[in-house]
Amino acid sequence: MEVPFVSFRYMEKELDHELRDAFARVLNASWYIEGKEDTAFEAAFAEYCSSKYCIGVGNGLDALMLALKALGIKAGDEVIVPSNTYIATALAVTYTGATPVFVEPDIRTYDIDPAKIEEKITSRTRAIMPVHLYGMPCDMDPITEIAKKHGLFIVEDCAQAHGAEYKGRRIGSFGDAAGFSFYPGKNLGALGDAGAAVTNNKELADKIRALGNYGSDYKYHHIYQGNNSRLDEMQAAFLAAKLPHLDRMNAERRRIADIYLKGITNPDITLPFIPDNVVPVWHIFAVRTERRDELAAYLEEKGIHTNKHYPIPMHLQLCYEDLNIKEGELPIAETISRTELSLPMFYGITDEMVDYVIDAINAF
Repeated sequence: MEVPFVSFRYMEKELDHELRDAFARVLNASWYIEGKEDTAFEAAFAEYCSSKYCIGVGNGLDALMLALKALGIKAGDEVIVPSNTYIATALAVTYTGATPVFVEPDIRTYDIDPAKIEEKITSRTRAIMPVHLYGMPCDMDPITEIAKKHGLFIVEDCAQAHGAEYKGRRIGSFGDAAGFSFYPGKNLGALGDAGAAVTNNKELADKIRALGNYGSDYKYHHIYQGNNSRLDEMQAAFLAAKLPHLDRMNAERRRIADIYLKGITNPDITLPFIPDNVVPVWHIFAVRTERRDELAAYLEEKGIHTNKHYPIPMHLQLCYEDLNIKEGELPIAETISRTELSLPMFYGITDEMVDYVIDAINAF
């Protein structure tokens, strides 16, 4: 049996008519930037996230970077980020001129460990950027308390967690702003690159929008040195077609995750941990094992495709060698990078595929 790591085929077949209608609607309107589709999706997604404002942008990295810039983060500042995440989180900080400061994760959840944040706060710290990694919500109560205590902004990185909940609230509604990616592989994915920032602060929303539109508040009037990062009409229409199905598709991911959690019994495999009071959306189903590479090769031979998130931790990437963080200084992130393996998880994966993966892992 062949089990892909991810496939869009099942979802796209199910939503074929809606996606084709969205395409035709935009094509027939002959309006491709900052039009009705963008406005409609922004309103719908803001409501979905329990936020007042949504600003469509070109991608998830831009959503984070523009939110930080709008908050006044600049050269000389520091922003707390988890040591275990995709590099876009740190790059968003770097592109403002500020410095990312890495804080180790909780080894159980892979999210930033609130107990380790305060020791990294200095007089230059301006913000905390928690990442709801793999679709697992961060422990936001203590993070919020720390931010209030030290007068720091919170920008949530929600790129992998559309629809996840913490204590009954959607993630993205806890910070000053939040950034979402709609990269095609996300739980809510466009048919190309796309992203959005959400916030409850109108002044901040207006500034993010202006910064993403060449720094312009109206045509040919530029109040900031901005960027070109806008959600185009076609992607907005596709996203609007998919959004009403997101909760249902996330529920299916939770069902599949539950089968994995109950079925995998191999003692060499560490399964994901689910804290109380959270509703994860399982963008990634990540397991860990000291025999990660051996397991990945074994599964590949059986037609089961996997991935590694992320095999080289950020602080050991060449692009951040200027931070001078040596191997061994962030051991939890390094352990996760060395042992994490992501199993097939996507809307449309069949129970037969999941059972095949479980049987293979248990026989390993």
